[in-house]
Amino acid sequence: MSLKIERRPEPSELMRWLSPVLAITGTLIVSAIFFALLGKSPQAVFYNFFIAPVQDIYGVTELAVKVAPLLMCAAGLVICYKANIWNIGAEGQFVFGGLIGGWVGLQFLDTNSYWAIVPVMLSGMLAGACWAGIAALLKVHFNTNEILTTIMLNYVALNLLQYAVHGPLRDPAGFNFPESAMMSSMTAMPVIWPNTRVHLGIVIALLCCLLIWVILSRLHLGFRIRVRGADEHAARFAGFSARSLTWVCLLASGGLAGLAGVIEVTGPIGQLIPTISPGYGYAAIIVAFLGRLNPVGIILSSIMMGLIYLGGELAQMNLNLPIAVTSLFQGLLLFFILASDLLVSHRLVWDSAKGATVHGS
Repeated sequence: MSLKIERRPEPSELMRWLSPVLAITGTLIVSAIFFALLGKSPQAVFYNFFIAPVQDIYGVTELAVKVAPLLMCAAGLVICYKANIWNIGAEGQFVFGGLIGGWVGLQFLDTNSYWAIVPVMLSGMLAGACWAGIAALLKVHFNTNEILTTIMLNYVALNLLQYAVHGPLRDPAGFNFPESAMMSSMTAMPVIWPNTRVHLGIVIALLCCLLIWVILSRLHLGFRIRVRGADEHAARFAGFSARSLTWVCLLASGGLAGLAGVIEVTGPIGQLIPTISPGYGYAAIIVAFLGRLNPVGIILSSIMMGLIYLGGELAQMNLNLPIAVTSLFQGLLLFFILASDLLVSHRLVWDSAKGATVHGS
C-alpha cells in the first residue's frame, strides 16, 4: 500500500478562491511556532508586521510606495502565467529597466524640460522588455526552458548594475561610494501627496492593473492567452500561434517590470545604487499567485506583501529580529499557496493495487 496523488474529477471552485486564505492561515501558524521557538512573542511580531506599520498617515503613505513596484511587476506576471509561460525573471527585468532608465536619466541632469521624464520612462520599459525578449528568443527558437533562462538572467542584470555603479556610472563627486549622481528634478517621478514619498507610480500601477483586466477579459488577445494557458494543443488547433503569444506575454511582462524599475530609481531612490530592489521581482511572483492571477486580487495581495516589507523593517528595529524574517514570510506564503493549489486540484489516495497483486500471487 502506497500513498499517491491523483487529479480530482471536479475541483471545487470555492476552495480555489479560499486557498489564499488557507495559505495565509498556514503561514501565520507556522511562523508563530517559529517565533515562539526564538523566544519572541508571536503577538508582538504580528503586531509589528501587520498593524504598527499603518497606524499613522506616514505608514500608509510608505505602504503605497512599497505597493507600486510590487503591483506593477505582478500585473506583468499575470499575463505570462495566464498563458502558462513561467517568467521567473521579473527581478532581472526590474533591475535592468532601472539601470538603463537611470542611465538615460543621467543624460538629462542639466535639462529644464518637463518632457525629459518621457524618454527616461520609455527607456526603462523597453529595457525590461528586451531583457525578457532574450528568454522569449531562446524559448521560441531553441525551445529553451524559460524558467531557467529568466532565473539566470536575474543574476546577469544584477551584476551589470553592480559593474555600472562601481564603474562608468559612479558619481565622480560621490566620495568613491558605489552610486550614481542624483537624478534631476525634471526626471524625478512626480510626488502626488505633498510632504510624503507617494509618487505617480502608484497611479501608473493601478492603471496597469486596469489595462491587464481589459486585455484578459475584454479583448481577443486575452482570450488567446487564456486558451493557451488552459490547453496549448487546443490553442494550436484553433490557429493561435504559440510563438507569437510567447513573444507578446514575455515582452509585456518584462516591459512592466522594467517600468517599475525605472520608476523606483527616479522615485523613492533618486539615483542608481547597488541594490535598487529588495526582491520586488521575486515577491511579485507570490503576489500574482496569492491574488489568483486576478487584477483585483493582486491589488489586495500586493498590499499584504508591502505590509510584510514594512513590518520586517519595523520588527528589525523594535524586536531585534533579522531582516531575513521578511524572506521567511514570503517563502512560507509561496509554499502554502502552492500546496493549497495542489490539494484543490488533486487529492491524496492510498494505492492498494500493489498489495492486492502480492496477495493474489
